[in-house]
Amino acid sequence: MKQLSHIDNEGRAVMVDTSEKGVTARRAVASAKVRMSSETVGRLREHQNPKGDPLETARLAGIMAAKRTADLIPLCHPLPLTHVDVRAKVTDEGVEVEGEASTNAQTGVEMEALTAVTVAALTIYDMCKAIDKSITITEIRLESKTGGKSGDYWRQP
Repeated sequence: MKQLSHIDNEGRAVMVDTSEKGVTARRAVASAKVRMSSETVGRLREHQNPKGDPLETARLAGIMAAKRTADLIPLCHPLPLTHVDVRAKVTDEGVEVEGEASTNAQTGVEMEALTAVTVAALTIYDMCKAIDKSITITEIRLESKTGGKSGDYWRQP
């Protein structure tokens, strides 16, 4: 049976020891959805937001957040990221956010990709809340990861 990776035999929270792991190329993709009213979607499509362009601001916020993941998640290893990208597109229901992180390291970048899309989604909320306080952030999830001892993962549709 699989064990929780950040809990020792005495039930204490611990940082995983990666010193024996090999450095490999690793990549992770995560996504999130930001649901909002049709009026807010219309304003996004027309670029009528009093605070500026929420999608571009969210993209930059997500990239910055990925770079600071180890400062936010207590047991997360600081990683030398080789690439981070965040994409956001307006849909009829709101905004779909996708984030990608890559590294050559001893541990994966799933947390960096997840942090990127979460902070990007929160930024969209922040920039649109003057128009729509009922915005909902949903389905923050890992879509895929490659590299490392545990192997590759792709979310099934």
